[in-house]
Amino acid sequence: MASLRSLVAYISKLHPRLKKQNNVVFVKRTFFLPRLFKRAEDRFTSSGRLCSSTAANAEKGEDAFLKWFLLLIPATTFGLGTWQVKRRQWKLGLIDDLTRLTTAAPIPLPVDLYELNKLEYRRVKVRGRYDHSRELYIMPRSPVDPEREAREAGQLSSSGETGANVVTPFHCTELGVTILVNRGYVPRQKIRPETRMKGQMDDEVEMVGVVRLTETRKPFVPNNDVERNRWYYRDLEAMAKATGAAPIFIDADFGSTIPGGPVGGQTRVTLRNEHMQYIITWYGLCAATSYMWYAKFIRKIKV
Repeated sequence: MASLRSLVAYISKLHPRLKKQNNVVFVKRTFFLPRLFKRAEDRFTSSGRLCSSTAANAEKGEDAFLKWFLLLIPATTFGLGTWQVKRRQWKLGLIDDLTRLTTAAPIPLPVDLYELNKLEYRRVKVRGRYDHSRELYIMPRSPVDPEREAREAGQLSSSGETGANVVTPFHCTELGVTILVNRGYVPRQKIRPETRMKGQMDDEVEMVGVVRLTETRKPFVPNNDVERNRWYYRDLEAMAKATGAAPIFIDADFGSTIPGGPVGGQTRVTLRNEHMQYIITWYGLCAATSYMWYAKFIRKIKV
């Protein structure tokens, strides 16, 4: 009992001291904590400002890169449009050259193959007789009509009938050599010789035509079928071997047409010329993308 009383007395004496120490700790806490939080807040604020500044600089750099990168689009389309202008001028000059060759006064046919290789599309004249027993047929073909072909340029399909070009060996009486002559176009129902006997003339005639060279088979064009006498492209070596003629080929002009026979003048000199469409397309894209770039990056208009 005595020991219990002494313990209570000791605690009573100790309590005021503990209370005083707690007040000191509380005062220290209330004095130092705001400063600590303020320093932390200042650090977070400065860190946030730094991050915001870094993000703004990065975004500004990305906008500058995007600005000059997108400028390549109108610049590229302008260059392509200018290139098509030059291509069109070149194509028109080529068409004019071919037209002059096919309308020039005819010259005597040279037999030298080396000289002939320099005379493609050149008009020549020769006298001789046709050998109708060894006709060849290049098919399918449509009659040459430059005006219609110009209207249908670029279309996936064309209108009009189809038939074949009749290639006939022609013995040149003055030169003593047999050549190949594309007499012209016949419709499908007139391909067989017995359907056009009126035009199968055996007399000696003077023929004017255009020199043509051999062709290389284009993609998707079938191989020539020699056994069935179906030719899809002009292979002079194979045609000469099949007929026993020299590898010299002439397209007869329209004036050499024999009534009732194939229609001459089947040389195509109208080259594909769609450059004006490309010029309009590329310059149009250049104008549109230039305006969009100006509105986006110069006037700051949302597009």
